[in-house]
Amino acid sequence: MEFEQIPFQKDIDDPALSPLERDIITELKSVYDPEIPVDIYELGLIYDIQYDKKTGQADIHMTLTAPGCPVAGVMPDWVKEAVERVDGVEHCEVHMEWDPPWRMDMMSLRAKIELNMI
Repeated sequence: MEFEQIPFQKDIDDPALSPLERDIITELKSVYDPEIPVDIYELGLIYDIQYDKKTGQADIHMTLTAPGCPVAGVMPDWVKEAVERVDGVEHCEVHMEWDPPWRMDMMSLRAKIELNMI
């Protein structure tokens, strides 16, 4: 497969983003950890996105705020369903990553402001 690397923590309004990048990030931003009022993209839970133009497959590498997170069993399904709503994505596979472990400094400035951390 020929994967396209999608940059992370880019602002959704960045004109350098392709329409596909913007659409995938928009869908990722629709997924929330129910215990935190910030989307998973801004929380820094998305480590990598790859997209194969030939097959339409997206691979999402992500983590959780903690391995024992109560939604650990269902959040990958939420991410898969969200990304598969993007035109051009035929299939999405979500890979849970624990290295490096998530840290609060992985959050975007927007998330830190939303959570009154600044």
